[in-house]
Amino acid sequence: MSLPLSFWTRFKALCLICLLILGFCFPSQKVWAKRPPETRNQEEIEISQDMHARDLQGYEFVKVDMRGIDLSESDLRGAVFNNSQLQGANLTGSDLKDVLAYSTDFENADLRDSNFTGALLMESSFNEALIEGADFTDAIINRIQLRELCKRADGINSKSGVETSYSLGC
Repeated sequence: MSLPLSFWTRFKALCLICLLILGFCFPSQKVWAKRPPETRNQEEIEISQDMHARDLQGYEFVKVDMRGIDLSESDLRGAVFNNSQLQGANLTGSDLKDVLAYSTDFENADLRDSNFTGALLMESSFNEALIEGADFTDAIINRIQLRELCKRADGINSKSGVETSYSLGC
């Protein structure tokens, strides 16, 4: 039996709230990316200016300053960006499928040709971000940010073939 879409939307929002509560109760001051508990025994990575084409799938970036970092062509599927700073970051062609980015600042970030399919982007801001060819299919975005993104939605994602404006529901 298929549940209504609103159920899944509410479920994702509830998961987001739980993650936020945990993030605020156990804040991290380190500048390291962590993997989820089931793979935490693996090596953590240090964040540097050049993170181009890295496999960062499932990493947690909580309260991390990543302004201006090159994350282009990186695999960030399922990553968590909680209260992180990504202003001016280069995410061109990155795979951000199912990413959780709560209250993350993407101001002036280069998001061209990125894949945000199924992403939870609540309370995140995209002021002046370049979004040509980005795919936001099934992403959850605040209405105000969605309206602003629709004003500059242009292009077609090179991998999915989906128009940016269509993926945003403009």
